[in-house]
Formats: sequence, structure tokens, C-alpha cells
Amino acid sequence: QVQLVESGGGWVQPGGSLRLSCAVSGFASRWSAMSWYRQAPEKERQFVAGITSVGGGSTNYADSVKGRFTISRDNGKNTLYLQMNSLNPEDTAVYYCKAVRGGLEYWGQGTQVTVSS
Repeated sequence: QVQLVESGGGWVQPGGSLRLSCAVSGFASRWSAMSWYRQAPEKERQFVAGITSVGGGSTNYADSVKGRFTISRDNGKNTLYLQMNSLNPEDTAVYYCKAVRGGLEYWGQGTQVTVSS
């Protein structure tokens, strides 16, 4: 059974940092393109960052997070990460990880990130 479980969210002051994790079970995530999305209240879910499978390992980011967020993966731990620095209130959202495998999309349940003073 495929399962993605996010963790690491919470409350942080503007300018602070958080690291999100997405633990994958049910398949070896190294063979899948993976990404982070976020959804703020009353807004559509939007792409944040993506990383290709082990063959490429290239990354891409939404313009709004470039230079502040870093996506990475630990294939040995079957885990995806999102390091978030210089957070601002506009980053407040529920963050989701996604894996694409065999043409199917798998999503985690999300983790809340709140940036406020």
C-alpha cells in the first residue's frame, strides 16, 4: 500500500526556517518524480518545488520560493524534504508532497505551516 506522510510543519515567526519531511512507504521513491505543493485558505493548490527521479535528480521551483526553499531526497530513507528559509506570512499554507508512479499520483495528508509574528 502506497503511503506518503508529511511532518515538520508548525508555527514560525517571519524570517524563520522549517524543514518538512515526507516519508514514503509502499514503493521505492527514488524511481519517482516527487514534488511539494501548498494550499492556502480559499486558494487553489499550487506547485512549490519538484525533483526528478534518480536518473536526473534535477530540481525546479516556483518563482515565489526560489532562493529560499530547497527540495532534496534521501533515497536510503525513502524520504523527501523541503528546507524552507526566510519564511514570510505569504508562505502560510498546508504543504503536501506528491509522488508520480506508473502514471498515478499519490498525495500525503498535508502538514500545516503558519508564519506569523
